[in-house]
Amino acid sequence: MAPHLPPNVRVSKHPCLRAKLSQLRSKSTNARETKTLVHEIALLLGVDALSNLEVEEAGKDETPIGFEYSFEAVDCSKITLVPILRSGLGMVEAVQSILPEAVTVHHLGLFREKLTLQPVEYYNNLPQSQANVAKLAIVVDPIIATGQTCIAAIQSLKEWGVEKIIVLSVLGAYPGVTRAAEEWPEGTEVWIGGLDEGLTDKGMIKPGVGDIGNRLFKTG
Repeated sequence: MAPHLPPNVRVSKHPCLRAKLSQLRSKSTNARETKTLVHEIALLLGVDALSNLEVEEAGKDETPIGFEYSFEAVDCSKITLVPILRSGLGMVEAVQSILPEAVTVHHLGLFREKLTLQPVEYYNNLPQSQANVAKLAIVVDPIIATGQTCIAAIQSLKEWGVEKIIVLSVLGAYPGVTRAAEEWPEGTEVWIGGLDEGLTDKGMIKPGVGDIGNRLFKTG
């Protein structure tokens, strides 16, 4: 029986994504394959998550055979992409390729303290000036385990002044995803590729995909 999730959580049902997630789970998947799979899953997930961006007419243009048409665009000037270091870097290129214009990228460095499993922030390059606050922040982090890292990111972005947050994650654990989604439900959407029900005593998703940062960068 599927667990009850907050209404601002979306779990992908895309058959290709589900197949790629199964490939990612395998211990035989090497670093290069892991990078490709994280990218492709982020691409599939991002297409769905960003499908409600507003399209506006931005003038007229002409086709190669001389026909005029209305030029449609998405205003990306108030969108920012926020990867959670380090594994979130593996999802950045996918989101950049979906968006029709370049957007700012602001990094948040967060790690879980081993004993308490609480997040510790070691890097934050969000602008101090309120004039540069984005309306939409797209947070990318492959894993939502305990949810504490995601909550810390949501808190930082909310304090910065963003109007909306979209979180993209390859895989989440039910308790952590629920906690993250409930942190700021009116301003946050959580889009995940797959959902596992529990965690190990070390805060790892089970069955999970292991430590995705170590797998991406061949460390650990």
